[in-house]
Amino acid sequence: MYSIDLTGKTALITGVSNKRSIAWAIAQILHQAGARLAFTYRRERVKAKIEGLASELSGSLFLECDVQNDEQLKAVFTEIDSKFGRLDCLVHSVAFAPPAELGGLFVNTSRDGFKTALDISAYSLIPMAKHALPLMDKAGGGSLIGISYIAAERAVPAYNVMGTAKAALEQIIRQLAFELGPMNIRVNGISAGPIETVSARGVPGFTDFFSMYEQRAPLKRNVTQEEVAKSALYLLSDLGSGVTGEIIFVDSGFHIVGY
Repeated sequence: MYSIDLTGKTALITGVSNKRSIAWAIAQILHQAGARLAFTYRRERVKAKIEGLASELSGSLFLECDVQNDEQLKAVFTEIDSKFGRLDCLVHSVAFAPPAELGGLFVNTSRDGFKTALDISAYSLIPMAKHALPLMDKAGGGSLIGISYIAAERAVPAYNVMGTAKAALEQIIRQLAFELGPMNIRVNGISAGPIETVSARGVPGFTDFFSMYEQRAPLKRNVTQEEVAKSALYLLSDLGSGVTGEIIFVDSGFHIVGY
């Protein structure tokens, strides 16, 4: 019999903004498995929300981190090393594009908007992996996951530059998996179906996609944050020990449908 026991292991969770966040669902299930948690936040008002949510997750660490700030990124991992001495799991669930870049025509994407979306939503995984490497090496290996969406490989109206960012994120996941594999560090992604998060509601026409998934997906329903979290737990635990460089779809099978 196999069980998932993360007692003594440490996980860094990025991208929690409220109780509907995919990252929050992942944090909860990792805590239930015994992991110690560290959370990042960008602003003080977000910190207060995360601390409120995590009040029952004893021993959690809360760290300020603007992923566009190299010094803050470095400081996060220095503090984790000081507090826990190791890092076993990293959840990259950070994504942002200026609201003006979502909706309308993709050809109107601004240069600055493109840079911002790619920097925050994709590039940020690279320095995170760089700083995580020595801490995971201490632990004898580790696992990283990034949260993607089907727009990485399909044209999705209004998603625009965020689709470009997700495509870049998936390539980064594969490249990191290739380079970090010899160090027993696995890197995977989860392509989640549409979920009613704050960021999703910022995409024009989101409710239409939510309904379309229910109609067309083989399971005839949408997925929940908990279902995404359970797949994350598999990938972050020893049950996924032979899996790296993969993008696992958790979307009720929508991605296989051709109509």
